[in-house]
Amino acid sequence: MTKDLLYQIALTLVPNIGSVQAKILLQQYEPSEVFKAKRTDLEKMEGIGSIRASNIKDFDDFNTVEEEIAFIEKYRINPLFITDAAYPKRLLNCYDSPTLLYYKGEADLNASKIIAVIGTRSHTDYGKQVTEKLIADLAELHVTVVSGLAYGIDAIAHKASLKNKLPTIGVLAHGLDQVYPAQHAGLAKDMIKENGGLLTEFRSKTKPDKHNFPTRNRIVAGMSDATIVIETGIKGGSMITAELANGYNKDVFAFPGKVTDSKSGGCNYLIKNNKAVLLTDAQELIEMMNWEETTRKEKTKKQKELFIELTTDEKVITGILNERETVHIDEINLKSGLSSSAVAAAILSLELQNVVVSLPGKRYHLS
Repeated sequence: MTKDLLYQIALTLVPNIGSVQAKILLQQYEPSEVFKAKRTDLEKMEGIGSIRASNIKDFDDFNTVEEEIAFIEKYRINPLFITDAAYPKRLLNCYDSPTLLYYKGEADLNASKIIAVIGTRSHTDYGKQVTEKLIADLAELHVTVVSGLAYGIDAIAHKASLKNKLPTIGVLAHGLDQVYPAQHAGLAKDMIKENGGLLTEFRSKTKPDKHNFPTRNRIVAGMSDATIVIETGIKGGSMITAELANGYNKDVFAFPGKVTDSKSGGCNYLIKNNKAVLLTDAQELIEMMNWEETTRKEKTKKQKELFIELTTDEKVITGILNERETVHIDEINLKSGLSSSAVAAAILSLELQNVVVSLPGKRYHLS
């Protein structure tokens, strides 16, 4: 573990320094520099002030930080600081994105399609059937399913994902030294084993206290492309998550239920008040998220790769073009490390094979 991690964890332990204040500090300082900064300089920062500046300068609980690093090393936890490449990029669009996450698993937190499937702990047979069918019908799209590992719809979503060989991530309201509820310990192990994972912003020894769950819910909403509410009452964690997703300008969907069924009251309310789009099946979700077109392009690209054998130079060029929508010839020459004549020959060959398209202004993109 790097020395940076020491200060990254320390920053999350300073009293009154939440994720919003941490972002303010990180705009000007590296984590280690925060603790070395002058008190007067910290006080002048908008959103910090004298009390928070004093809390930073007075912080000395590095023993707790070192204990956490020992825990991370022992159990092979992956700490993800907000500036790390593997940090869930979708969360960066949320004003209160966590400063540091702790991750155990193999699922890609930046997969191309991520959905949150949430609902009541006391589900009906209808809720179970809807959840299982939705995830089964999404299996071919290789979506990643996020939920909260709670009783009810959460657990059904995780289990259905495992059954359909989809990666599934449980976002926890406590540290990775435990699983809550304890009855889901086996499910959690299966999720990690089958290319899923467990994610939390809480360090070890943090108990699943009531106030941690709304905090957890913002991660569920923020790291997903769409939040899907299966069954929920008017009050509860799922409603909080749906509201958070709306606040982040994320897509929210809800399955309707009987007007006399209290367990669908929340879903009907979200739909009625235009806080969720009415959803009846997976195909509607696919169409509204434009995933059919995305999947078609991905398949076309893979088919091309299967039938076209590229030279070393051509692979270098396509690798550069794969990074962005369009790339100028000067950038290709610079990044490739090839001579301009070698680049020109490779691009011409790729154009003839319909792999690359030439645009005005000497710009290129993959077909």
